[in-house]
Amino acid sequence: MEQKKIRNFKESTRHLFRLYAVIPFSIMIVLFFIFTIINGRMNLTQKTTEAAESISKSMMEVFQQYHDEINRMAVSPAVLNYVTTRLGSDKVYSEFYDFNNRQKVKSIFHIVDKDGIFRASSDSPDALYNNFAFGNLINRIEHKSGGMLTEMNSFRYSHDRDTSYTFGKAIVKDKQTIGYIVYQLYESDMQKLIFEQNNEIAMITDEHNSIIATTSNVTKGVLNKFSPKLDKQGHVQLNDGTYYMYTKRIPGTPIQVITLNSYMSEQYTYYTVSIFILAASLLLWVIIHFLSNKMSARNSESIDKLILALAQLREGNFNGYVDIQTNDEFEILGAEYNAMLDRLKELMAKNKELSELRTIIEVKQLQSQFHPHFIFNVLETLRYAIKMDANQAQQIVILLSRLLRYSIGNDRSVQLKDDMNYVRDYLKLQQIRFNERLEYRITVVEETNHVYVPKLLLQPLIENAIKYGYLNQSNVLIEIRIYPSDGKLMLEVCDNGQGMNAETLQKVNQILQSQNNTTQHIGLYNVHRRLVLLYGEDSGIHIDSNQGKGTCVTLTIPYEWSDNDVQGSAG
Repeated sequence: MEQKKIRNFKESTRHLFRLYAVIPFSIMIVLFFIFTIINGRMNLTQKTTEAAESISKSMMEVFQQYHDEINRMAVSPAVLNYVTTRLGSDKVYSEFYDFNNRQKVKSIFHIVDKDGIFRASSDSPDALYNNFAFGNLINRIEHKSGGMLTEMNSFRYSHDRDTSYTFGKAIVKDKQTIGYIVYQLYESDMQKLIFEQNNEIAMITDEHNSIIATTSNVTKGVLNKFSPKLDKQGHVQLNDGTYYMYTKRIPGTPIQVITLNSYMSEQYTYYTVSIFILAASLLLWVIIHFLSNKMSARNSESIDKLILALAQLREGNFNGYVDIQTNDEFEILGAEYNAMLDRLKELMAKNKELSELRTIIEVKQLQSQFHPHFIFNVLETLRYAIKMDANQAQQIVILLSRLLRYSIGNDRSVQLKDDMNYVRDYLKLQQIRFNERLEYRITVVEETNHVYVPKLLLQPLIENAIKYGYLNQSNVLIEIRIYPSDGKLMLEVCDNGQGMNAETLQKVNQILQSQNNTTQHIGLYNVHRRLVLLYGEDSGIHIDSNQGKGTCVTLTIPYEWSDNDVQGSAG
């Protein structure tokens, strides 16, 4: 089976950085292409539409101006007088030129009488006398019955000037036609009018698709008509090119504006964008490659420091701190590692101290349990009891054997009820020894019986109470109270001895709070340090004492500890 290749952290970081950088960049390229296509189509559509709207607006102004002007001139007193009397031609020409000079699209002006004779013209009419098309134009004006004729037609005048659209109207006086007025618009001026920037081809056609004016002759078909060839998408095919077409009919007129723009400009845009993206991709790949190396090297440096520190820790070096200053999670991880080292060293020191303390306590307990004076006193009491009271002697033997059996057990923690049975046996032996001079009272809240506590926890306190309680007095009362309080287990051992003055109490408390005890008074100190190491600073011994009123020693430990908790902490 082929072994799977494993990347180190540096290679994995570099690989992931490149991968996650390329993925969004690829998505951006796709989105950019889509946007370019959509934007190109929208721009093409917009500029074609805007060109048609602009040309339509201009043409509508031209059409309306000539429409209004020919209506005005047809009933002008100067025109009527001139056609009737042949007088006042200067006024007629003056009105025409005054109007024509203000127009974007200039025109040729004719007045023809009923017999077809040109009475006024802004250009030489010689070529029109025998022009069949012009004669038909006059006939069509006559058949309009006083209405206006507007149509596409083409006439050539001197200096190769062509007209492409005509406005004509009959001149009527006393309900009789006395002549005709004609305006013919120059094709070149109309071409200038329909030329728009950002637009390729524009044209004006009439209702029969006859071309009035165009910016490109490729649009002209048979009989000067615009008959475009469409592909399946509805695009216009012209001269081997594909065009988008927009048609705008001018309201109130028989003409329409058509604008066309080639899709080839889009293709040029696509080529340009493709080259740009290719160049940008190459540059970005170089940048990504460089940044991935820098980032992976920076991050792997932090990992290398941590790996080295762990290797030193595995070799037993607890001073292998790491120095990471990256202002990110690696710095936090380094700080946590350093804090872990400090905590580990602290725990090892506590564990060492606890181990040493446990050894001292165990030796002290054995010394206490098998102290020659204690055994001697019990045996002396037993010797007298054998002579005086056989039942009492039997009781002493049973109690002593139970004490010895319990004390030599290997358990480090026991249930409170078991340890209290030992305390009761111990106090009974002491009471047999001291008779009525020793009195004790034990109060234990029942719910605490199954709580696990360190073995022989109260014995050093009871020994102190007996040892110092008989100083300067013959009777001693020992009270033991055990109860829960605010999640803690409270164990109180109180006596009615002479107690301590404030100075002595202060010295004892200083001994309890010190880290190292060099005095010979190690009983209470060992119990206190043991509890602090096992359960924390909230646990330990508290002493209340007043001169002549006795002493009360209170132990505080967590209430809800199990056997595993005590064993684990003790170990």
